Amino acid sequence: MEPNEDRNRRLLRARDAMDRSFAEPLDVPALARVALMSPAHFTRSFRAVFGETPHRYLQRRRIERAMALLRQTDRTVTEIALAVGYDSFGTFSRTFQSVVGSSPTRYRAEAAGAPEAPVCFVKAWVRPSSFG
Repeated sequence: MEPNEDRNRRLLRARDAMDRSFAEPLDVPALARVALMSPAHFTRSFRAVFGETPHRYLQRRRIERAMALLRQTDRTVTEIALAVGYDSFGTFSRTFQSVVGSSPTRYRAEAAGAPEAPVCFVKAWVRPSSFG
């Protein structure tokens, strides 16, 4: 197996762990152990392969799930923040604002007035981008 292929498989294993356990406390050293790398090498490699840091990927994944919960449930914003892995409502709200461009409450209100569309279109339109 080529070195890059092996590295990429290990990075995918760590990214899959983030996708699966996004609501749990995750840190770079734990994810680096999944990828069998040092934390610094893991962060550099992850960014080189996926175009963003592990921290930013995890933030985006959590916010993506929060967006779905805001659209599909009537749970409070605080309950949703806790459900997607945030201990602090303030941190959740600031992160949501920076990723989505609006507050969670405003996002929910705007999503409620949006017309129904096929799920595949909704997913494409609302997926947070790491490119702003």
